[in-house]
Amino acid sequence: MSKVCDICGKGPQVGNHVSHANNKTKRRFMPNLQSVRAQLQSGEVKRMKVCTQCIRSGAVTKPAVN
Repeated sequence: MSKVCDICGKGPQVGNHVSHANNKTKRRFMPNLQSVRAQLQSGEVKRMKVCTQCIRSGAVTKPAVN
């Protein structure tokens, strides 16, 4: 299962867990992906995995509910 946004290509980033004693161990920051039905430019409706920032910015157009 891919952890990449289908619109902007955002994927996991790498960082550190930092404990109270300032010990550092590697961790991954995952993007907040949601599975949404999106309407493409051609009018086709397709299910995509999209990050929440793309949804909020309006980069994804949702189809009208009948």
